[in-house]
Amino acid sequence: MPAEKAHDGPGAMLDLYNHPGHLLRRAQQISVSIFYDEMGNELTPVQYAILSRLAEHPGIDQVSLAGLAAIDTSTGATVCARLEEKGLLERRVIPHNRRQRALSITQTGQALLDALVPGAQRLRERLLEPLSVQEQQVFMSLLAKLVHENNEQSRAPLAVPVVDK
Repeated sequence: MPAEKAHDGPGAMLDLYNHPGHLLRRAQQISVSIFYDEMGNELTPVQYAILSRLAEHPGIDQVSLAGLAAIDTSTGATVCARLEEKGLLERRVIPHNRRQRALSITQTGQALLDALVPGAQRLRERLLEPLSVQEQQVFMSLLAKLVHENNEQSRAPLAVPVVDK
């Protein structure tokens, strides 16, 4: 950590290394680095998010899938096209709405996801390793709360899936 100075005045809140946004950005950098260490280079973190959400929601359209992965729709379309090029998902025109595409994961895509499970588990363990078990629980609870309560502030908010009744 950078040189630690005692800050008592209002400037203490302006210290970059005590700013939550900066620390979250650094945590994201670390997470991505460990992601590639553990998961390899076959998928990016966003591609992994899209493919894992698709595995749980076969037949979903691209716009809804982007919402479930909390990414903007244009990025979602680009990612889906790339995953299709890799043979990991298939896109089909929805007959009643020809502007939308229904997506499904291919056998190759599912096999890749299955093969990445141990790496995903190691990724989580490595990220949380500096914390005690109790700290991990508290951290994850607070992080989930922070993200959930600020969801609408995002340029690509997480969309809650609609459940058919």
